[in-house]
Amino acid sequence: MYRLREWNRGDSDRLLEAFAWRELAWQETEVPRTPDEAMEWIDRRAVLTKEEIHGFAVVDGLDKVLGHVQISVTSRRHELGWLSFWTHPAEQGRGVATAGARLASRFAFDELGLFRVEAGHRIDNPGSCVALGRAGLLPEGIERAKLLYGTSRYDTASHARLVTDPEEWTPEGPCKY
Repeated sequence: MYRLREWNRGDSDRLLEAFAWRELAWQETEVPRTPDEAMEWIDRRAVLTKEEIHGFAVVDGLDKVLGHVQISVTSRRHELGWLSFWTHPAEQGRGVATAGARLASRFAFDELGLFRVEAGHRIDNPGSCVALGRAGLLPEGIERAKLLYGTSRYDTASHARLVTDPEEWTPEGPCKY
């Protein structure tokens, strides 16, 4: 139903729509606001791959961009990666984040040779917690005041999935914070 693919220049309008959503824009450091900036953002994905940051568009069967998922290799020595994702605001609640996180984790294990994929979310974002749990990333704890957005600090919940973990997931997610 959902799959990952590289971003392409034809995705620029969809990218701008997503970043027009304030909730997404205030959490990102690189926010495209014009068609030219959207093209630069898309072109930069190929450059980031050389830095072991692998970003993909999450698309449906019609190749429509529904969101973004990214695996950043954080330690080759320890075989660790960091998973991040966002979903286009019009597509939320359809399992896009779950599918993206699951597919990106599989890419990290199978293609990048990682052993552990880590992720985190603000405590006040239960949707991300459910998506991560459904994608097989188990909760590991709370990190106090980890994130700074604007002038506010946010506690985060940390999650991880090991290559040895089963593919099974919990429909309700692991959110018990």
